[in-house]
Formats: sequence, structure tokens, C-alpha cells
Amino acid sequence: MKAMAKKTSVITHITRGDVLNDLGFSRSEATALKFKADLLDAIREEVERRSYTQRQLVDILDDHQPAVSNLLQGKINQVSIEKLLRYSDRLGMRARLKVLPALRAVAAA
Repeated sequence: MKAMAKKTSVITHITRGDVLNDLGFSRSEATALKFKADLLDAIREEVERRSYTQRQLVDILDDHQPAVSNLLQGKINQVSIEKLLRYSDRLGMRARLKVLPALRAVAAA
């Protein structure tokens, strides 16, 4: 008997612009997620650069061990922007948000 060739189908999607927009997030939700991710990455890089242990971070960040563990594991859905800003401050970092004017006029509803 002849072996049947396996058929594989590849589903592709070409993103036009932003993945978060393609996933159905509103512009404000996508912006918040991007800001949160950038902040989380910067904090984790700083922690790695300084070679802090989880135990040291509990004291420095003045938070409980599970919260510090979520931070180190990059669990973005387990930490708020406000908490990330507090962490960055406790690490001596400065965060900055830049707001740009709209590219086109927004009609009032």
C-alpha cells in the first residue's frame, strides 16, 4: 500500500499596521498594553542589570513575594500600570509618556 502524503495547511494573516488592532483591541486599549509592556520590559532589564534577587526586590519594591514573582515572570495581566510606575520609581527609574496631537480631526458625536 502506498503511504498517503500528509497535507498541512498553513493559515496566514498579514497584519496591516498593529497586531493589537488586528486582535480587536481599541486604540486606547492597545496603547495602554504597549505602554505597560514597555514599562515591564524596562523594569525587568533594570532588575537583571543590577542582578537583584527576588528576596531583595521584595524589600526594594515594598511588595509581597507573589507580586514580585509575577513581575519577574512577565505576567503583564497580573500587574497594573500604576504598580509598574511605583516599581520604576522605587528602582530610581523615570518613566515618561508622550501624548501626540491627533493626525485628523475627531468628529463630536
